[in-house]
Amino acid sequence: MKDIISELKPEYIINKINDLINCLKHDFMITNPKIAMLSINPHIGDNGVIGSEDDTILKPILNDYETYINGPFSADTFFINENYKKYDAIIAVYHDQGLIPFKTLSFGNGVNYTAGLPVIRTSPDHGTGFNIAGQGIADFNSFYNAIKIGVQTFKARNKIV
Repeated sequence: MKDIISELKPEYIINKINDLINCLKHDFMITNPKIAMLSINPHIGDNGVIGSEDDTILKPILNDYETYINGPFSADTFFINENYKKYDAIIAVYHDQGLIPFKTLSFGNGVNYTAGLPVIRTSPDHGTGFNIAGQGIADFNSFYNAIKIGVQTFKARNKIV
């Protein structure tokens, strides 16, 4: 966690937030995106007992984005009771904080989408699947969805109806 925290520069977080807002507006045609931000520390630091980074790093940034972003939310309980369905996107502070619940909830149908790139990049939620290649057991749904979202994004970016 200390390594993650030392890399969390405000300008980096702001750039990611702006990339996501622009992506949701232009690639997914969401006029007023609603975004959730997960906390850096478990339980949002428990009032400083296990960290104050959410108060000192995230909250000042999120104040400038309150039109779009709610949070920070404690990652260990955010996905309970389908809270995630209230949002168009969720910002996780680090890889496993976001990918574990994402894959748990959508595995086999989900799509990884990289926001902020000049090219469209989608991939199936299961990765390459080299371990099952050629065995006739792969589920194509996530791959199909990745292509479908890629095409929809291309049409949105190029204003094709």
